[in-house]
Amino acid sequence: MKPDERESIIQDEVIILKNSGEIPEITLHSSLHFLEEDEEGPGLSLHEKELDILYEAALERAREIVLRDLIPENRDKNIYRGVSRSIVNWHRLQDFCSRINRECPGFEETVFESLISFLHREVEDVETSGRNSSVNCSAGDILTFVRVLNGDEKSLPAGWKFLCTNQERG
Repeated sequence: MKPDERESIIQDEVIILKNSGEIPEITLHSSLHFLEEDEEGPGLSLHEKELDILYEAALERAREIVLRDLIPENRDKNIYRGVSRSIVNWHRLQDFCSRINRECPGFEETVFESLISFLHREVEDVETSGRNSSVNCSAGDILTFVRVLNGDEKSLPAGWKFLCTNQERG
């Protein structure tokens, strides 16, 4: 097989990974199976550099999924699953990274900043426009998430707890 043909096959799988569904790790394993073992696949023996390219594409998609539910503009879209799903996807990402022996340096900070920005916007929208809160987890869940992200609880906006499920305005 020619090197450019091989590279094209790998890049096709990268595109699939970057557009994968909710759990990119499953798509990664399907890609690896296709590339190396599937009778209808190219029967490659992947080099470390090629594996890194595929792993990074899956990690990029996983990071995107974590952030998806912390983007205020997504709240009214079908793709939105809420802060609780972002928390679940964060833990999935950490487990995935552990299984493939990779890290996502600096991503904790990115997620924390996105969470804080989301909550500020949510407080503002709920208070000024009467919008119903789209936060679908408890205040305890958010505090735990902030701690997991090594964030500062003092960064949470005033009134954020009332956005959470099972909270009442006092």
